[in-house]
Amino acid sequence: MATATLVDRPARRPGQGVGNIVRFNWPFFALALGGAAGLLALLRLPLPPLARLALGVALAGLVVSTLVSLLVSAYVYDFSGLYRLDWLTEFVRPGGQLVSVNAGFDETSALLAARFPTTRLTVLDFYDPARHTEASIARARRAYPPYPGTLITDPAALPLPTASADTVLAMLAAHEVRDPAERVVFFRELARVLRPGGRLVVVEHPRDAANFLAYNVGALHFHSRAAWLSTFREAGLRLLEARKHTPFITVFILELAPADAVST
Repeated sequence: MATATLVDRPARRPGQGVGNIVRFNWPFFALALGGAAGLLALLRLPLPPLARLALGVALAGLVVSTLVSLLVSAYVYDFSGLYRLDWLTEFVRPGGQLVSVNAGFDETSALLAARFPTTRLTVLDFYDPARHTEASIARARRAYPPYPGTLITDPAALPLPTASADTVLAMLAAHEVRDPAERVVFFRELARVLRPGGRLVVVEHPRDAANFLAYNVGALHFHSRAAWLSTFREAGLRLLEARKHTPFITVFILELAPADAVST
C-alpha cells in the first residue's frame, strides 16, 4: 500500500498524451505513413481519371482519419483537464482510502497522490501478459514503471479486505478485460472492496458515434454503453450518474446496489 505524501504535484509534459499515443502505437502510424507514401507514388503514374480520383479519395481519407485521431487524442489527454483530476474531488474523502486500478500503464497514481495528499492511496495493477497481449500495453509498461508500492493482482481476486475502500477509480483500464464474464467477475471484486456509501468511478471511451468518428475502427477496442451498464448491473452496482468529460470520455459514478434493487 502506498500512502500519498507528495507535496509538489507532478506536471504532465506538454503533448504527453498524444505523444504516448504515437509512441505506443507507432506500427499503426508507420503503416499509415507507408500507405500514404504508396498512394502518392501511384498518383504519379499515368492513370485513368477515375483511378486517380479513387486513389485521391483513399489518400485523403487516410490522412484525415489519422490527423483527426491525433487531434482528438491531444484534446482529450492534453487539453481537456482530464489529468488535472478536479472532476474527481467530490468523490474522494480526505483521510479516506482511495484505490486506483490500472492495466499495466499508470499515468495516474503519482497525480492522485499529489492531488489528494491526505488520502491513503492503494494502486492495483491487473496486467497479465498472458491475457493482455496488446503490444502497445507492453511498450507503455516499459516506458512507465509501476508506481511505488503497486500491488500486482488478479482481477478476479483483489488483495484488499471487503468494504475497505471509500473510492475506487478505474481510469481507462477496465476495458482491457475483454471477456464479458471475466469483466463481471472483476467488477464484483471492485464492488466487494467498496464500502457502503463509497463510490466506484469508471472512466472510459464508450464505443459510440463520437469515438468512431475520432478513432475509426480503433473504437471497436472500446465497449458500448449498453455493455458497461450490463456489467455494472450483474456485478451488483447501481449507476448514479454517467457524465461526459468531453464528447469522447464518459465518467460512470457507481455505488453498491441494494440487494433488491435493479441498476438503471
